[in-house]
Amino acid sequence: MATTPHPAAPLNPQTTLAELAVAHPAASRVFHQNGLDYCCTGRRPLQEACAERGLDASAILQAIEAETPAAADHRRWDRAPLPELIDHLVGFYHRRLREELPQLEAMAKKVEAVHAEKASCPRGLADHVSAIHAAVLDHLAKEEQVLFPMLAAGRGRIAGGPIRVMEGEHDDHAENLRRTRELTTNLVPPPEACTTWRALYGRLDAFEAELMEHIHLENNVLFKRALAELEN
Repeated sequence: MATTPHPAAPLNPQTTLAELAVAHPAASRVFHQNGLDYCCTGRRPLQEACAERGLDASAILQAIEAETPAAADHRRWDRAPLPELIDHLVGFYHRRLREELPQLEAMAKKVEAVHAEKASCPRGLADHVSAIHAAVLDHLAKEEQVLFPMLAAGRGRIAGGPIRVMEGEHDDHAENLRRTRELTTNLVPPPEACTTWRALYGRLDAFEAELMEHIHLENNVLFKRALAELEN
């Protein structure tokens, strides 16, 4: 079924991070580069989020505007049919998590084993990534087996409870990302880091960016549209 086009969110400081990320393809990249959480706490004005981190909201908007032409062909998932959006979430983001997390876990174990005697060794990172892996797999199963089939079948009116459970688990995922940065000195490898160590931190940064995009699409697009059905 065709969807009604949504107007692009205005590029002003009072627009929420979530609205900007939905309407402007470059926004999520700019937000990640500046440490702005647009997925789990994205439903607040850009001005407020920038003030909290000591950032200039006008400069952030300029960066989004400057990068937008390069991403003009980005899909507007807020305009896509829900089944198509769900297929994208499962076929791309869920698949990528299942492929990447075992590799991140193996790399973290190797780094800790080889560099255990160094003061800069990210002790506890391997166990942390292992816990993330288990939590994510459990979360994906709930979405794929329960919530997503419900939404794809047009039964959003009875999905309020499961959606809130998933949003709560998304908050847990965001907290895990913050903990990852604590364990890795903000994902900055020390001077003595080997190639694997540096590659691990680079892939953890990419993992964080992609997981935030993933959660944003669920919280601020898929779930928002499903919950809107409850109000109609």
